[in-house]
Order: sequence, then C-alpha cells, then structure tokens
Amino acid sequence: MKPLRLQSALGLLLRPSASTASTTAPIAGLQAQARWAHKTTTNSQLPLVPAPIPLVPDVETFLTVIGRGLKQHASKFPTWDALFTLTSDQLRELGVEPPRSRRYLLAWRQRFREGKFGIGGDLKHVEDGVAELRIREVDKTPLIRLRQIINVPPGKRVEELQSSELVRVRGFTAQGVRSISGPYALPMRHGGARIKVTEGMWEDRRGHKVDGGERRRDMIRFKKRVAERKALKEAQGFY
Repeated sequence: MKPLRLQSALGLLLRPSASTASTTAPIAGLQAQARWAHKTTTNSQLPLVPAPIPLVPDVETFLTVIGRGLKQHASKFPTWDALFTLTSDQLRELGVEPPRSRRYLLAWRQRFREGKFGIGGDLKHVEDGVAELRIREVDKTPLIRLRQIINVPPGKRVEELQSSELVRVRGFTAQGVRSISGPYALPMRHGGARIKVTEGMWEDRRGHKVDGGERRRDMIRFKKRVAERKALKEAQGFY
C-alpha cells in the first residue's frame, strides 16, 4: 500500500492546479491570436498586384528574368494583373507545367510583392531593357575618396545630373576609376558599364544530381567500377 500512496501523492504534487490551468490557457490563446493577427496584418499590407519596376515593366520581362523556361508561357498572361492574380489551379489549366514550375512562379510572385528583387531591381533609369552605370567619386575626407556606382539615364554623365537624380545601385563595385564589375555588367568604351535584361538573371539555379544523388551514389559508383573492370578484362581477352 505504501507504493500506491506514494504514487498518488506524487500525482497530486505534479498535477497543475486549477488556478494555474485557468490562467495558462487564456495566455496561450492570446498569444496564438496575436500571432494570427500579426500574420494577417502583414499579409494584408502586401499589394495583391504590385507595380512594375523599371527593369521589369511587363509580363514577358518578368518571366524572362526569373528563368527556368517560363518565358515560353508569356502569351498565356494577357495582363500584368493576370500574372499576379491567377491561382495555381488556373495556371495548371493554362498549361504551366510541370508543377514545380508553377510553384517557382508563385514563389517569385510573392517575392516581387515583398520587394525582394534580383540584381538590377533597384535601377531607376532603364530604356528598352538596358541601364547604364557610372562611377561617382565622393571625397569623404581630404585623404579618403569613395567611389559609388550610380545608375544614370542613357548617354548621361554623373556631372550632368542633379543630386536628386543620382541613383545608387547595389551588387556592383568600382575597379579603378573607370571599370565596373558585377553580375551582367558589360563594359562601355568610355568607362562605366551597361546592364541588359538577360534570361535567367534572377533565376534560382537548381542543383543537379551527380551519380544518382546522395542516396544512390555509392551503389551507382560501385556498378560503374564493376562495369569498368569487366570491360578491361574483355579488352585483355579474359572473357
């Protein structure tokens, strides 16, 4: 009987009291409501159809820069609004296949809504899919000079622009006084660089399996070694 009394006593000690349970449950409920309200508020603040940006002004350019062959489906989206409002089921009915392409498109739509652009997403002066970059030198101190990468209207120089027209861009660095390095930066004859809309410039590259991937790699490589030894013996006349 003593062990039974001991177990029942421990059960009484470890059992949460009614006051604790009654206070813990509302707190947990309030926390869950707060998380749901925050998520709902955050999502409601995102525009359903975001505005185009200078580098990506239309449907075809959007599908071009995100890559993975989605450019071939450009004719299936009559408007910019349709691109951002069609559901996954509607995309399937339009023939956007395979499913991973639809998921990829939906993911990039959400990123675009959130302002998470790829390279060149912060460009302001773009004409016919081409933007020009120039180097601006700024004296931080009498001994230190900074070089900034500026997006300028085509054919313009930094000195010809007002301060409000100067647009700094990310992802590029100055190499010396005239050269600019960075993704898709093409050097120009008189200094600076040119950025042109290129298919897949925002693409998330998929990895490729080597010898069947991690799970099958050992087996496939073993079979290859067996086949190589067999071929070598056949060449030597043992078979």
